[in-house]
Amino acid sequence: MSNTNKKLFSDFEPVSKEKWMERVTADLKGADFDKKLVWKNLNKINIQPFYNTEDHKEYLKNTGENSPSLVNYRSIYVSSEKRGNALALAAIKEGHNGILFIVKGNMSPSRLLRDIDLNTITISFTIKKNAATFVQHFKSFIKSSKVDKKNLTGFVDTQLISKYVTKGEFGKKAFTEAAEVFSLVAKYPNYKALTISASEYLDSGANQVQEIAYSLNSLVFVIDKLSEKGITPQEVFENLNFRFAIGLEYFIEIGKFRAFNNLLQEIAKKYQVTDFKHTVLAKTSIWSKSITDAHTNLLRATTESMSAILGNVDGVLVDPYDKEFNEVSDFSSRIAGNITTILQEESYFGKVANPVDGSYYIEEATLAIAEKALQLFQSIESEGGFFSNFEKEKIQEQIAEIRVHKLKLISQRRLPMVGINKYPNLMEKVSSELLSSGNTEGNSKTLKPRRASLEIEAMRKKTEELVEQTKVRPVVELASFGNLTMRKARAAFAYDFVGVSGYNVQQEKSYESAEEAAEISAKSNSHVVVLCSSDQDYEEKAVSFVQAFRILNKDKVLLIAGNPTGELLSELTKAGLDGCVNLRSDVLITIASVQNKIQKTLNPLAV
Repeated sequence: MSNTNKKLFSDFEPVSKEKWMERVTADLKGADFDKKLVWKNLNKINIQPFYNTEDHKEYLKNTGENSPSLVNYRSIYVSSEKRGNALALAAIKEGHNGILFIVKGNMSPSRLLRDIDLNTITISFTIKKNAATFVQHFKSFIKSSKVDKKNLTGFVDTQLISKYVTKGEFGKKAFTEAAEVFSLVAKYPNYKALTISASEYLDSGANQVQEIAYSLNSLVFVIDKLSEKGITPQEVFENLNFRFAIGLEYFIEIGKFRAFNNLLQEIAKKYQVTDFKHTVLAKTSIWSKSITDAHTNLLRATTESMSAILGNVDGVLVDPYDKEFNEVSDFSSRIAGNITTILQEESYFGKVANPVDGSYYIEEATLAIAEKALQLFQSIESEGGFFSNFEKEKIQEQIAEIRVHKLKLISQRRLPMVGINKYPNLMEKVSSELLSSGNTEGNSKTLKPRRASLEIEAMRKKTEELVEQTKVRPVVELASFGNLTMRKARAAFAYDFVGVSGYNVQQEKSYESAEEAAEISAKSNSHVVVLCSSDQDYEEKAVSFVQAFRILNKDKVLLIAGNPTGELLSELTKAGLDGCVNLRSDVLITIASVQNKIQKTLNPLAV
């Protein structure tokens, strides 16, 4: 058996990159290789379709270590010590080994932490006010509990950077308070006094390069400010915790965390700091979540958690899938915690030492992200640093540029998001009250974390409001004739495209002829008709179809699935065609036009 296997595998010689390129070039038949096969990432990084040993180079070092003691966090908003303690104990019982309490500062740590073993459970705090006072009480509780100093793990987040980037100003005593926290936890080597948040950048639409660069810029700024309070760079690096959001680009997110760890080490060297241990908390992003088809958020949270763990983070915080539109339930909280538990215990994430090391694709992505992030970091520093550039709104403008580009790709469906702009759940009914009215930009001086789906939600909200007012959900008919292959393909595309609106999209109706299709669809109970056929059929029959249709019905919305151009499109429009749906169509513009016409038909008094 072994000899047979050896002979079999010896028949397959390694394929060189040159041979692979020769074959691909032939298969492309003159098409542009870069346009067809090279992925141009939003970080302006070109990802090649093929990597092998010929691509090996000296890759980055100090990219972090896969944590065998990964912290599975549960976040708890503390309204009272008793309630917060009960929720924490329940979370620990369910398998969480880390609790992140979000408190206002006027709580009693002794009551909040009752019966929690601080030797085995990681306890962290996001403190919205009076942080130093709260930490002082926390320290007293630790002493009375006789917790081993080395066993106490976690961090304090006074929202030093978070408050600034989202509200535009630092509190009068922000850095004084931060320095006090340093002194209070100084004797606990594994407890972090300073949290630098980068999640607001990605959740406001930034790319991964920006997220890394701005977090490092803000670190340099904080080091300078804390030095005025007597805190040395060594002390800062020894007390660092970073919080990142996790995006949807799986391999790029892995590279992001690895690149960040490398660059942080390089920044530390500039301060003559070589020996320190920071922590990284990765939180599932707000940006990627949806209200429509909300259970898809579970899939997003899973892949986000996977990429963070493979990127060598120390802790993961998975938000409940319905957090964006609902009071978090025990069920959704439990499911969120189970995601990380399953990855750890059943999929063995965190139990294999750096599993992505040596992967040419990920190593290349890590290197490219690090190079781009370092360039951006240096550019910000050369122009005055983090605070100066944020005050001048340069950072906000750079993020806005990427955000607008992302939203354009989502609207054009070139950046697919399941349940939002592609593959909508047509069986789902969503209350208009849950849906967003659209993005309000607000103050240009601050960042505003948001969902990427807000504009599409606003479009869906308009549909649901109309349904609630008229008690009628608009019906979409897919009328097809002619070439079987093309009409099926275009009907499937139109079903998916128009379904984003929340309308009742019916299955394709096939007709023997264009004349029959025009007559029956014009008289049916549908509010929208989408004509589906081949380009050749359109050339021969589309104009007569539209003309016949409009003689019988002038009110219905009439669309065509495809991309007729030039003289044909002009004739169709003149005959009464309302628009087209195709790969180049913008879903927001197209559906808004449809909605406006239907609104006039179903609810003329509201127009």
